[in-house]
Amino acid sequence: MARYNNKHSRIVAMAKIVLPLMSLALLATLFLFARGGDYEPSLPYARIDIETLAREQRIDGPAFATVTKDGSELYLSAAAVRPDLSGSNTVNSTTIEGGLRMPDNGTLDLLADNAVIDGQSKIAELSGGVEITTSTGYVVTTERIAAMLDTTQVESSGAVHAIGPLGTFDAGRMILSQDKDTGNYLLVFKDSVKLIYQPKEIEGRP
Repeated sequence: MARYNNKHSRIVAMAKIVLPLMSLALLATLFLFARGGDYEPSLPYARIDIETLAREQRIDGPAFATVTKDGSELYLSAAAVRPDLSGSNTVNSTTIEGGLRMPDNGTLDLLADNAVIDGQSKIAELSGGVEITTSTGYVVTTERIAAMLDTTQVESSGAVHAIGPLGTFDAGRMILSQDKDTGNYLLVFKDSVKLIYQPKEIEGRP
């Protein structure tokens, strides 16, 4: 019985090392190869520090790019990523930069302190000082957003504050998605929306 226990203990100890590394390998696959269409990636993340991977179970400076079903290009980069042991295809990321480029030439630039990317659910959740800058001139700040990986949809889970051409917005939440009827991409503010309108000054008027 003692011999069995020793063998079982060795297997358990090895699994504690191997399984997280396997999870991180899946992470590397997600970041390095999850892309489509004609998007041309840069290659600063093609080299992986194996020693860091084995010692600290993380990857420094990875990047992710994919094309959604409706043709938008989503790209994210992180300072570092680590496997989330609660899910084999889920990773935790820090210091996030990225963006969304839509077929109508509209863009979103994204910044966040942290992100959890779930490859199985096809969703990226960004949190901590999330800032969204749109090509239409809006800067939106919130604490958490969810971005779908397979379709163009970005939604906040709570209150947002926005500054744009019309003035200052406060709302319970916001959502960017494609209108099914027109095919246009719409940024919509919902729930207790408050707008402080700031009209532009007329040229030559004091």
